[in-house]
Amino acid sequence: MPDPISSTKQERPYILLVAEESALRRSLQLTLRARGYDVRAFASCAHALADPTVLQATCLITDHHMAEMSGVDLLRALRAAGWHRPAILLTTQRAAYFQQQQQALFADILQKPILEHRLCTCVDHATKEC
Repeated sequence: MPDPISSTKQERPYILLVAEESALRRSLQLTLRARGYDVRAFASCAHALADPTVLQATCLITDHHMAEMSGVDLLRALRAAGWHRPAILLTTQRAAYFQQQQQALFADILQKPILEHRLCTCVDHATKEC
């Protein structure tokens, strides 16, 4: 007989969250877990890339500006490793040219401060595409 707990865990979309700012990371992690997502949160791109399950993620949510590597570079590294699922970029950039340039890479771009309902709508949409 299948284990109901294991079955439930497999059905929950796995969200890879990368943000240096601990308060933002924790807030987003709690919000997404409350919505039923399995969230792996990392403070750095290096830690995320070192995780052996990273290529199993259903969706990436990444901050744009980070010390060692940008969210754009993180997505490019994941794409080079064969990961081709939706990604959401978190940024303070408001310039139209930035938005247009990054839209080709990301399923959505959210400007900080992040509105909880907007984040959830974006993640729900991105995970349904998979």
